[in-house]
Amino acid sequence: MAADCIVLGASHNGLAAAATLAAGGRRVVVIEPRDVVGGLCAGEEFHPGYRTTGLLHDSETLLTDLVGPLDLPARGLGLREPPRLLVPRLEASGVVLSNSGGDLAKVSPADAHAWGRRRKFLDKVRPFLRKQLLAPTPAIDSGAALGPLARRAVGLRRLGRKDMMELLRIAPTCVDDWLGEWFESPLVRAALAAPALTGTWMGPRSPGSTAALLVREALSGREAAGGPAALVAALERTCLSYRVKIRTGEAGARIRVEGGRARGVELASGEYISANVIFSAHDPKTTLLKLVPPGTLPLKIEETVGQIRTRGLTAKVHLALDGPLEFTCRPGERFERIRVGEHPLDLERAFDNAKYRRLPAEHPPMDIRVPTVSDPSLAPDGGHVVSILLHGIPYHLDAGWSDETRASLGEKTLASLERYCPKLRDQLVGMEVLTPADIEARYGVDSGQVYHAEHALDQLWIARPTFGMADHASPIEGLYLSGAGSHPSGGVTCGPGVLAARRVLEA
Repeated sequence: MAADCIVLGASHNGLAAAATLAAGGRRVVVIEPRDVVGGLCAGEEFHPGYRTTGLLHDSETLLTDLVGPLDLPARGLGLREPPRLLVPRLEASGVVLSNSGGDLAKVSPADAHAWGRRRKFLDKVRPFLRKQLLAPTPAIDSGAALGPLARRAVGLRRLGRKDMMELLRIAPTCVDDWLGEWFESPLVRAALAAPALTGTWMGPRSPGSTAALLVREALSGREAAGGPAALVAALERTCLSYRVKIRTGEAGARIRVEGGRARGVELASGEYISANVIFSAHDPKTTLLKLVPPGTLPLKIEETVGQIRTRGLTAKVHLALDGPLEFTCRPGERFERIRVGEHPLDLERAFDNAKYRRLPAEHPPMDIRVPTVSDPSLAPDGGHVVSILLHGIPYHLDAGWSDETRASLGEKTLASLERYCPKLRDQLVGMEVLTPADIEARYGVDSGQVYHAEHALDQLWIARPTFGMADHASPIEGLYLSGAGSHPSGGVTCGPGVLAARRVLEA
């Protein structure tokens, strides 16, 4: 069998790459090891009648500018503003945040005023930051990069001296310090810091964590109605409309390399599919150290790839409830997005435990999504799905991951949430706990790193995943990196897939 292009991995990035290539006239085959498409965005049943919208449950970082030519709304994808966010407290009503500030003024008039000033600053710098993420990276080892780099420098200077210097000042700082310059409420600082920590090896007191928050802010916009799983469904329909062949359940595929060039893919069955161009939506370590034959890469490059930091720090808990998730601080109200963590130090303590390879001591901070608030079809009548991301859970645990440590993590999660929702255990009909080791085993991401490579100043933009590979081309001719470990970032963006495909189409 022959194709123009093979895409390894039917994640959202893999499907975005395949759809972009096929729209450009290429014959494309997608090879997926699992029996379902979507990768970390796959919607799956975890308890009879209860379905998730993806292990990654937020999609507000979708780069609609890049996927626009695919016309996903014509394939059934709706876009909407992210719903309001509840940040509960044990001793008070908590706060509800939205783009306009929500009811922050009831908690702190000073913080409500600061919210508007901070939004004004972010609105000024966001177009510059977003432009860097939407565009291919300049090839800094080439003289041809001087022009693009100069244009970026001019764009930075056009922010004005004050905002330019502020952006340069804050990027290397810790996010809690920067947020502390704006907000007096620890509750607000914790809520704003939390999403920046996903996909990192950081706490809010870590240097460089502000840069991770700025990337998140630059990416954020409207989200996919129905979550990441709805995005995957629309991408799959787009691929099929362009006659992309999607082959699932093909574990064990390997890349054939001859004369320093990728020539095709060998399946575990012995079947061989030839192609001049291969894209891998897997993480860069898996792609270059496992999917290509041993000894293909020079030793120095192998060492460089092996040094890409992929320390998993995320666990996932799914709860199946037979009633709504109700918070004591907001009785009768229904919220789709919740962040539990009342102080930035709660997030920092969770990271401290991870650094010492321990489970959370108690009450882990939680990023929660209740997708059944907007889509009741995900559960039986009256039931609800609660999707919980836990930050600060180490892949390498001193005690080792086992049924016992997994159960302990699940119990700590229930106990933490139960403080705010006392009816929780009475409503619980099913639970799934996925440790970082489980995430690696199920989804094939190195060390359970949900962004494929950690977000950090030295692993973003021209250094993502390494210097020399930020333009999506691997050291092997004809093999391109199109997964979340590539520019522009991890998360539900579709950016790596589209940019990698465009690089080949526009060559």
